Amino acid sequence: MAFGIKRHELNEWKLDVKNGKIAFLTHYWIDDRFPGCNTVTKVGCNDVAKLIEWGQQYGLKAEWIDYKESYPHFDLFGKYELEIMKKEGLKDQLDRFKHSFSR
Repeated sequence: MAFGIKRHELNEWKLDVKNGKIAFLTHYWIDDRFPGCNTVTKVGCNDVAKLIEWGQQYGLKAEWIDYKESYPHFDLFGKYELEIMKKEGLKDQLDRFKHSFSR
């Protein structure tokens, strides 16, 4: 279940993904399979080769790409999410969901 984002934020992410940009979308998220993680950042790009190349710099594997709903993306959470968002300079998203990163 996703929450904490506005419809226009989701639509902007989808448009950026469709246009071949590396796009980030962070939201609150609850999944019993991942205890202790309450946010996820989706990093998407319709140009899968570009997405794979982007992910390689962070040790992300191509087989981790989720192709759901025609929006190829990596789901980042936990340690990967925090480290990658910091390196990408996404302080605004970190601040917005700061309670999630106090682990």
